[in-house]
Amino acid sequence: MRFDLVLDNANIFTVDPALRRAGSIGIIGDRIVAVAQRGELARFDTGRTIDLGGCFVAPGFNDAHNHMQAYGATLNEVPLNGGAVHSVEELVAAIAERASSTPAGAWIVGAGYDHNKLAERRHPTCHELDRVSPDNPVLLNHTSGHFATLNSAAMRLARIGEVDVPDGGVVAVDDEGRPNGLLEEQAQQLVRSLVHPRSVAEMATNLGLASDRYLSEGITSCQEAGVGGILGTSEPVEVAAYQQARRANRLRVRVTMMASVDALHGCAHHADDNEPFSLDLGMHTGFGDDWLRYGATKIFADGSLMGCTAAMFEDFDGQPGNNGYFQMPEARLHGLILAAHRSGWQVATHAIGDRAVASVLDAYESVLQQHPRADHRHRIEHAGMTRAVDVARIARLGVIPVPQARFVSEIGDGMLRAIGPDRVGDCYRQRSFLDAGITLPGSSDRPVVNGAPLLGIHDLVNQRTASGAAFNPSEALTIEQAIHAYTVGSATASFDEQRKGSITAGKLADLVVLDHDLTAIERDGIGEARVLATMVGGSFEYDAANLA
Repeated sequence: MRFDLVLDNANIFTVDPALRRAGSIGIIGDRIVAVAQRGELARFDTGRTIDLGGCFVAPGFNDAHNHMQAYGATLNEVPLNGGAVHSVEELVAAIAERASSTPAGAWIVGAGYDHNKLAERRHPTCHELDRVSPDNPVLLNHTSGHFATLNSAAMRLARIGEVDVPDGGVVAVDDEGRPNGLLEEQAQQLVRSLVHPRSVAEMATNLGLASDRYLSEGITSCQEAGVGGILGTSEPVEVAAYQQARRANRLRVRVTMMASVDALHGCAHHADDNEPFSLDLGMHTGFGDDWLRYGATKIFADGSLMGCTAAMFEDFDGQPGNNGYFQMPEARLHGLILAAHRSGWQVATHAIGDRAVASVLDAYESVLQQHPRADHRHRIEHAGMTRAVDVARIARLGVIPVPQARFVSEIGDGMLRAIGPDRVGDCYRQRSFLDAGITLPGSSDRPVVNGAPLLGIHDLVNQRTASGAAFNPSEALTIEQAIHAYTVGSATASFDEQRKGSITAGKLADLVVLDHDLTAIERDGIGEARVLATMVGGSFEYDAANLA
């Protein structure tokens, strides 16, 4: 045998139970063909050998729920996250600075503000934004994606107060009943139609920017949670941008795309077939190749926990009468799930509140009884509040929950305030799923939070909020379980476990090289480990240590 490349003298954590630790990897083309102990591959003919000097090597990380193109866009918008602004005053000042260099009439877009992290613990108002940007429409995107704040110029363009509010949305008002600039959930459609769709060229550029960042963090695969538009953002030709970025070699990580359910429609069909609910030409889950393929279809059931719009069985803490709401009537939600299931789609439904999670499980159970399908792997994106009885149902139905441990440290304090102390045990479960025999992926929901997988692994293990408070410590994982979530767990969630997720002969040569052995590091130091290099398909696409 002749290898194209051998990586030797490494500390390899394979995430393969057949060979847990190794020291050498033989690669031909884009595949791993041999995994052995240090020096054992030296007897073979080798095109090239790289001595990794004992560095820790793991399978490339896979983010099972992110918004890649949207994240790339935020890199050119006004940063308003918790590290950039700490009060409404600072937020307004950041918009003023951008307005000073923006031509009159041009849009100013801010990204990532979190009202829970502002000193005032509230959203900014249109009046505060008007003072610094009277001539430019301003759109501030909340970090959750479930709110947007506008100034008066933007509200006039969106005709806020003049047109009907879409179902599943709210236009907030002040004490005098006038719109104050805040749009909730589907009400965001009123403004997003003015700034979307983006051009294919712009979206392809965004994907390139995101790819560069992902590779520097050890991400080799990700699952895009909604191409075509979500929450009022319409991008009807977004897949063309992914194809263009791939042709230009700017899409440098593997992407599984979840098609927004809004992009699906009924199709003409033979009388013997199920009623197709699909993209044109009948495409559904699984179409594509190792770099770019279709995964699930994405459906929204409810809203946000930190924003108190998720559909809950009980009221949010200190908010009598507010137990959130669904994005659409439950009958329509269940109908969409049925149509997608019958047409061969893996279904990924956003459900955060416990009432929404239960409703989605009702729908999954019903469609599986009516139209049984083996190994469907339907998903619940987030599963933010999950009762013990529904953990058991998830296991019984073969559903995959996709929670985000990264929420723990970045927005955990806000979530704890929203639900109060008595319901924390149900919040963003992790270990409960594993204990029930359920697949657990690793994911971030980026750009909602910083999506670096090492930070996600840190949060899975440590379960502490930004303030240092314990979040849900009974749900903490071991470091090895956390690595498994970001590798095999995520691969399984997208039907990729035979191609990705472990360092095993026959799988894609997607690897990450780190400066610390994650399995031996102090728990508090996981997020401080550094990515030295990232390999995708046998090629070092990121190489900060000059290994290649």
